[in-house]
Amino acid sequence: MSQGSHSENPKLPATQRGRRSRAAIVDAAASMIYQRGVGATSLDDVLAEAGCGKSQLYHYFDGKSDLVQAVIERQLEMILAAQPEIELVDSWAGLRRWADQIIAAHSVPGGPFACPLGSIAAELKNDAAFVPSLDRAFSRWEQFLSDGLQKMHDRGQLRRSAQPQRLARSLMAALQGGMLLARIHGDVKILQDSVDSALAGVRSKAAPKH
Repeated sequence: MSQGSHSENPKLPATQRGRRSRAAIVDAAASMIYQRGVGATSLDDVLAEAGCGKSQLYHYFDGKSDLVQAVIERQLEMILAAQPEIELVDSWAGLRRWADQIIAAHSVPGGPFACPLGSIAAELKNDAAFVPSLDRAFSRWEQFLSDGLQKMHDRGQLRRSAQPQRLARSLMAALQGGMLLARIHGDVKILQDSVDSALAGVRSKAAPKH
């Protein structure tokens, strides 16, 4: 999804150098928060990793809370970039390709992996300052699935009673739970089974063939 031009977003620097500095800070924070969590990540550590000074940090962000908000946005961008098939989920084959792409990404050495958004959400779920940002991030992710399922519904591939948004959220819930348990047990098959079961649930809403 387009984020708009830099001039439309007052948080983004106007110069290329400024954008690089801001991106370095956000990327360093995203990596450290993913590895350590929000609470165990200090601004000093982030700045040391990014190679930036405090004056730069406070030029782009109001403080740690503002930086964490930017990290949430950045994590979503990276997640969506890693699963381009999510833009083509308006068919049974498209849904399968999207699922297979995710399973393949978690099957490489070092996987299965924890979801960056899921991890940060687990830590901040009770913090009212971050819940709206997390809700927006997950909703944007879900929207790709919901839009694809809505197209299938409009074409008559799903029953009239099927609710695309609810189906999309059931897929997301299965994905998040599958990633968590697969990571804990070190077994990608758990994620595969979870996603396959969710897809079977969507299949059960298919319109009968005449």
